[in-house]
Amino acid sequence: MKATVLHSPGDVRLDEVPDPRILDDTDAVVRVVAACVCGSDLWPYRGINPVTEPVRIGHEFVGVVEEIGSAVRSLRAGDFVIAPFMFSDNTCPHCQVGIQSACPSGGFWGREDRQGKTVDGAQGEYVRVPLADGTLVTVRDHDEAMIPSLLALSDVMGTGWHAAVAANVREGDTVVVVGDGAVGLSGVLSAAQMGAARIIVMSRHESRQKLATEFGATDIVAARGDEGEAQVMEMTHGVGADAVLECVGTGESMGTALTVARPGATVGYVGAPHGVELPVAAMFGRNVGLAGGVAPARQYLPNLRDAVLSGQINPGRVFDLQLPLDEVAEAYRAMDERRAIKSMLWVGRS
Repeated sequence: MKATVLHSPGDVRLDEVPDPRILDDTDAVVRVVAACVCGSDLWPYRGINPVTEPVRIGHEFVGVVEEIGSAVRSLRAGDFVIAPFMFSDNTCPHCQVGIQSACPSGGFWGREDRQGKTVDGAQGEYVRVPLADGTLVTVRDHDEAMIPSLLALSDVMGTGWHAAVAANVREGDTVVVVGDGAVGLSGVLSAAQMGAARIIVMSRHESRQKLATEFGATDIVAARGDEGEAQVMEMTHGVGADAVLECVGTGESMGTALTVARPGATVGYVGAPHGVELPVAAMFGRNVGLAGGVAPARQYLPNLRDAVLSGQINPGRVFDLQLPLDEVAEAYRAMDERRAIKSMLWVGRS
């Protein structure tokens, strides 16, 4: 079969790799219908995270169950499923309190599992899914037009939702979203669904500003750093935001998020941290909290799936570039060059 392999920074190829097969009785094999490129995939693509050897890549996909192991009970061949960006057993103590991203039996696509077995990357034709009962979420009734939005639930919508949950967004709040990528835009949509009265998005890109507004943003701040922070404080009459969603992960973005949070507010952070140092003394003095981390997308999937199926939300609009899998290199280039918010890959189409 064909799958995406990152050979070195900037060098993404569609290579022939072995077909996946059932290795454990809790596995399933899924035929991928659609996958996508994540902003976090750009860290190794750009060489910020080291790449020392060719590696399978990708962690977001939807598809059809082809085969199940003998211990799998909740799935059957032919089921359409959503895979969260981490696999988990959904039964351990951490999973039971809604933090499937910390499951001791779980892990990430494209890496080895706890037993040292290779787990497939998601940007390919088929994927072996460990712990299939706990990981995969079925979609019984959908049409093809919903597939982009169902795919968005694999990561970015659940991650944006987690930022809003962690920031304790409440009805009537003023919310600031730092970051206008797919996660930040999903955070805007999440805050709007939670009833925020005012949503200020920090964004410098016109196409992203437009989508943010359509998702529920009320205000746009294009400036960054001190100037952007000053604008937010002026807009909030010197008070700051009731909740802040930090969806980038750099030291600058975290600094901005903490600065524009009002005393007593919480910053919900979901951007993978790179070069972040926290001003703990200042946070202590202002009673500004920080919560979040790796989003437990599996926890949010059933409710978000139902919201998509009912037409309540349409997060798939973040995919402003859709390509066949054999154009995966262009999908990466477009995101790296900021020509696309998020690239979607249709598998099995030319």
